[in-house]
Amino acid sequence: MSVSLYPTEESSSMPKRAKIGVPLVLDFSEEDKVGTIQPNDDALVVTLRIGGYNVKRVMIDQGSATDIMYPDLYRGLNLKPENLTAYSSPLVSFEGKMVVPKGQIRLPVQTGTDVVEVDFIVVDVFSPYTAIMGRPWLHTQGPSPLLFTRK
Repeated sequence: MSVSLYPTEESSSMPKRAKIGVPLVLDFSEEDKVGTIQPNDDALVVTLRIGGYNVKRVMIDQGSATDIMYPDLYRGLNLKPENLTAYSSPLVSFEGKMVVPKGQIRLPVQTGTDVVEVDFIVVDVFSPYTAIMGRPWLHTQGPSPLLFTRK
């Protein structure tokens, strides 16, 4: 995976320098695609800095109305039940089952140089992900300087 400048206009003889305000493009090379079926519609899974730690297997889900933390991350961050605040509204899992959250916790999430406080709903169910970042977090990011493209 690579990050590169996205050309906003054709330049004739101007030297190729990064311009302030030029959006970046997050792109995948042909080598990155080896072993995948194309075109693919897999979930976007990233590593984010949560609570001061680099956390792998974080799914970005624009369809989720909440930011979710799963048991592996909860335990990995050495959080205790007393760190949680009450959250009593049940959630619906991907399988359509009702899930009663263990509580809620606010932690800093860093993307690039930006740090935002995120209210995670902690659930005690199995997931291949450590967390799901949904619409609440996505909206705090504002218009992103990254454009996701596929060649």
